[in-house]
Amino acid sequence: MEHLIKVEKISQYNDLKGVETLHPLISVFDNSSTKSLPNNSKIHFGLYAIFLKAGKCGELKYGRNNYDYDDGTMVFFAPGQVIEINNEDDYLPTGLALLFHPDLIKGTSLGKQISQYSFFSYETHEALHLSLKEQQIIRDLFSKLEYELSQSIDKHSKSIITNNIELLLNYCVRFYDRQFITRENVNTDVLSKFENLLNEYFQSETAQDSGLPSVSYFAGLLHLSPNYFGDLIKKETGKSAQEHIQLKLINLAKERIFDTNKSISQIAFELGFKYPQHFNRMFKKNTGFTPIEYRSLN
Repeated sequence: MEHLIKVEKISQYNDLKGVETLHPLISVFDNSSTKSLPNNSKIHFGLYAIFLKAGKCGELKYGRNNYDYDDGTMVFFAPGQVIEINNEDDYLPTGLALLFHPDLIKGTSLGKQISQYSFFSYETHEALHLSLKEQQIIRDLFSKLEYELSQSIDKHSKSIITNNIELLLNYCVRFYDRQFITRENVNTDVLSKFENLLNEYFQSETAQDSGLPSVSYFAGLLHLSPNYFGDLIKKETGKSAQEHIQLKLINLAKERIFDTNKSISQIAFELGFKYPQHFNRMFKKNTGFTPIEYRSLN
């Protein structure tokens, strides 16, 4: 039977792992010298957590997906997320771990920017896979954090710690950008499927029945998290997934407005708008003309 463990404090997680608490708001340690987490359990994080895995590190389930970790894999969790632990009986933890409480970054540059690091909301099967050189950069940053935590806390501690975490996350942004490029064939396939799904959505009566499509709707059909899907589309095309949806709407609206047998309200409903005035507003914002004006011009 699964057991739910709520981890709201650094000391709670440290106790689970048998790690000494050196700072109430952050913990950095090598997993190879710690205890395994309770098997067949769920952990609800109230913390940010970053793991660099080494070797085969057991099975983790997040959402609907299982992931068998390989050497040099990084995963990220944000407060509010739940992971399931399903390891074999002889499993031994490896790799590095960094956990920090949201209070650590309040009032800092990192605190203002943390929502920009979209990979905290990626699914585990969208993990970051590092080269040996990239792993060394991450290990060096972990070492700097470990060193800082071994020193006495003073007025400089918070800024040095948070600056190093921010630097680590910025490197992860760079490495994810590299990963998107090296998986270009996979990305192109996702983009092609997205375009097909977008066409199918409006060619069928789905828009009339279900309304305007969302980014999360297409991400779900493609078995990707909304954030990963959005970042992939943005890096592949330079436009966000939402911009692609809106561009499709505008192009279809321009075509259908030429059909004078249909009223503007009817076209709006066919495209998924609940209220025609919302369609009118969106169309004018993107074309500079109202639908009626555009029809009369053509």
